[in-house]
Amino acid sequence: MFGKVKRWLGIEGVKVEMLLPEHVIGKSGSIVGQLKFESMHEQTVKKIKIVLTEKFIRGRWKQRLTDIYKIGEIDLIKDIVIPAHEPLVIDFELPFTLIKSDMDELSDKNYVLRKIVNTAKAIKNVKSEFYIEAEAEVEGTALSPFDKQQINIIT
Repeated sequence: MFGKVKRWLGIEGVKVEMLLPEHVIGKSGSIVGQLKFESMHEQTVKKIKIVLTEKFIRGRWKQRLTDIYKIGEIDLIKDIVIPAHEPLVIDFELPFTLIKSDMDELSDKNYVLRKIVNTAKAIKNVKSEFYIEAEAEVEGTALSPFDKQQINIIT
């Protein structure tokens, strides 16, 4: 009885870990990585959702503003059997589209303006952080295993 409750809650169930590159070039438009699954019991993954988000931060102290944009997403819908006590690695490719502000587009066109734009961004404390989250829907569990990691995208 206790074992069924643990499996339903995902305890001793499937664990997911993303294996990602250290850096990704923004112009490439895709991230190639791997998902590593491990489990103490044989279980079936029904669906995997991978999302790339950009956390856009600007301002200082009380005037600090944060926006979150979804810039890439894939759903892998297939039955994947995770064997007990044996890791399973699956490859994935996540396409994405970077969102550029008017200032970024202006700095891309003109070298002289690039220095001015970068100075203005530093004064306003503008920065972007990128996160990838993978969530696996496991058959027979209420809580889905997930992994969230920050990734460095070079623009």
